[in-house]
Amino acid sequence: MSSNEAALAVRNDSSGSETYSVAIEGMSCASCVGRVEKAIRGVPGVVDASVNLATQRAQVEFASGQTDIAGVVQAVNAAGYPASSETIELSVEGMSCASCVGRVERKLAGVPGVLEASVNLATATATVKVVAGAVTAPRLIEAVKAAGYDAEAASDAPDRSDREREAREREIAELKRAVAIATVFTLPLFVLEMGSHLIPGLHHWLQMSLGQQNLFYLFFVLASIVQFGPGLRFYQKGWPALMRGGPDMNSLVMLGTTAAWGYSVVATFLPQVLPAGTVNVYFEASAVIITLILVGRYFEAIAKGRTSEAIKALMKLQAKTARVVRDGEEMEIGIDAVRQGDIVLVRPGEKIPVDGQVIDGSSFVDESMITGEPVPVRKEAGADVVGGTLNKVGSFSFRATKVGADTLLAQIVRMVEQAQGSKLPIQAMVDKVTTYFVPAVIAAALATIGVWLVFGPAPALTFALVNGVAVLIIACPCAMGLATPTSIMVGTGKAAKMGVLFRKGEALQSLRDAKVIALDKTGTLTKGRPELTDLVVAKDFDEVDTLRLVASVERQSEHPIAEAIASAAKARGLEPGAIQGFEAIPGFGVTARVDGRRVDVGADRYMRQLGLDVETFAESAHRLADEGKSPLYAAIDGRLAAIIAVADPIKESTPAAIRALHAEGLQVAMITGDNRRTADAIARRLGIDKVVAEVLPDGKVDAVKQLQAEGGLVAFVGDGINDAPALAQADVGIAIGTGTDIAIESAEVVLMSGDLRNVPNAIALSRATIRNIKQNLFWAFAYNTVLIPVAAGALFPAFGILLSPIFAAVAMAASSICVLTNALRLKGFQPPIALDADEAAAPEVEVASRAGA
Repeated sequence: MSSNEAALAVRNDSSGSETYSVAIEGMSCASCVGRVEKAIRGVPGVVDASVNLATQRAQVEFASGQTDIAGVVQAVNAAGYPASSETIELSVEGMSCASCVGRVERKLAGVPGVLEASVNLATATATVKVVAGAVTAPRLIEAVKAAGYDAEAASDAPDRSDREREAREREIAELKRAVAIATVFTLPLFVLEMGSHLIPGLHHWLQMSLGQQNLFYLFFVLASIVQFGPGLRFYQKGWPALMRGGPDMNSLVMLGTTAAWGYSVVATFLPQVLPAGTVNVYFEASAVIITLILVGRYFEAIAKGRTSEAIKALMKLQAKTARVVRDGEEMEIGIDAVRQGDIVLVRPGEKIPVDGQVIDGSSFVDESMITGEPVPVRKEAGADVVGGTLNKVGSFSFRATKVGADTLLAQIVRMVEQAQGSKLPIQAMVDKVTTYFVPAVIAAALATIGVWLVFGPAPALTFALVNGVAVLIIACPCAMGLATPTSIMVGTGKAAKMGVLFRKGEALQSLRDAKVIALDKTGTLTKGRPELTDLVVAKDFDEVDTLRLVASVERQSEHPIAEAIASAAKARGLEPGAIQGFEAIPGFGVTARVDGRRVDVGADRYMRQLGLDVETFAESAHRLADEGKSPLYAAIDGRLAAIIAVADPIKESTPAAIRALHAEGLQVAMITGDNRRTADAIARRLGIDKVVAEVLPDGKVDAVKQLQAEGGLVAFVGDGINDAPALAQADVGIAIGTGTDIAIESAEVVLMSGDLRNVPNAIALSRATIRNIKQNLFWAFAYNTVLIPVAAGALFPAFGILLSPIFAAVAMAASSICVLTNALRLKGFQPPIALDADEAAAPEVEVASRAGA
């Protein structure tokens, strides 16, 4: 990445600390990560810092009230990784004197991430220098308004997605140019040098036409152009790191290629200082190594760009402009200028710019990019809409409720970034190894040189140099540094496309180890609202007419059961009848006259009080009891007419989700406040393994603890306010995205669609990601463990095999590309259940005519 960027605070936790994401330029290996982390942690106020090599970002946590982005930038610069800045121009209104300028400058300078603020009274502009990406224009405008003045962005800066794309493209273009230059000058050098060894005729012709010394001069020119042209970048980064006592990958390449080039220069211009038989040149080795490493970095940059596609795709969802109505006038403005409370107009085929609530019109909106659900959702007055989703056919207007960093899309981007930038527990081992790895490699290279000088065959100096350089080149720890973060990036990005957000990257690893999935019942397993599930009518009664009469009576009641019956009639387009004499009989039921007919609705005891025998519905009553439903009865004109059941129905997706969890080898538990009989009935229908019933809202934490004690690592799935403590207690908290904000904030994983089928999908993805990381780490460590001794010459005494520095460079580049390619395989992950598949069991609602007697 060619420019450093920091994203505005991504988390405010309960302790008041703030976490910022800061992009770091120039890191190329795992040892760079350790140095950057150490530098950042030395800044006063920093609680913790976690650097990700693949994203080139650092997650920096500050103590409450001690945020110092500028200090972090200075520390990173001092560590040899220069941070860039950007300038935001504002037009400021209302300033009249120098004191106004001072107030505005002080307010702007106080915004975290602002490096400098300069206000010009004559032009009424403010020029604000900020850490690139750390501060948005609206945030600066807020600061100016807090000083008592109005402001607006002087010009629309490119959005962050554009900046990051441009930075990546610049990096790739620079590497491509460096590879081209290096190739142009390395190719003739390699052909002439190696060709003369392989083709005797070519060797003879070169000796006769140019002579050995002139060839050396030509090789010197070609190799020097590569060494200090495209290869200069290794000196620019590697030498300062070496001088600070923290050598990195660039230092290894610099030392190895300089040793080969320097030895060849001495052999070319001062051959008399070398021992007899050691006058050889290795110009082609230094040039080819640099070229191959640049080629590897070029392909690596392309591959790393692909790992971050999830964030880029999310950023692209945001609309660039919005059509708003202000002062009765319709106008099109930039997305950053939309204010909370604005009336926004949306036409067919347009992206919804910000979050809001529909006030007029209706349409269907494709929310698949946010929730993963493929079916467009109907939106009408009162419905919520989400910025970034796509309007389909209708037109409507809505009132903006969340703008800028508060929109759901912005929060999703921050969640994904935070997860991608986090470190998994498995990374701790890698960090410990790589902290000491590069110094150990340099020591190994020096030891290799020493051993070959003392014990090697003649010419010992040549053997010592070749093997020492091979050790330096082959041991570059790129693959180790990329093994974990690249898989995390691809895995969390894939999850976001599925409608699963990992708020914390650690959940990727802990979810994979879950043994028990505990599910809250109401709103998680069920729809969370009572619905009419069964209506069985007696002979000689019409089902539709019976429902209309019963619903007419229940419309007068405020009980949730009554509301469910009334809603079912309304959904079928049934008009209520005229009501007279409505009366509620506590503990029994309700009665009224509808269109002149007497209607009684209540429990079985009410029917018996009326002198009616409910035994005619015994079979239906038994079935409902087995399903955990409590029946009601209806009588019309003194005759028993129907048996009715109202319940919180199981979500259509629940049975398939539980089957998939069992297929993953997991135990499924249900935590509910229902009585034991109802809970057991639901568990039998769904195949749930464990039931914790009759749990009060404040008892869910104890229920989770009980499951942890019995079955190991527990993931809890919930959606309500009273689920937040249980979500926090569980080893992994999974919140239904349609639930409350507090529940979502307490969870590590959020299911945006509210579809339980994404629980097994998330677990399967977690397992695939960790498996992918282990594969990467195995190859990265195995590569270094096996090939460093080979490069040092361990096979030479027995087999006469040495590893050329050129082949070492090929192997080093190949290892990084292999790790990245393996991580990218996660993009093809197929979830166990596709959300658009019809995996539901039979419909739960049975409103049908049946003979009751």
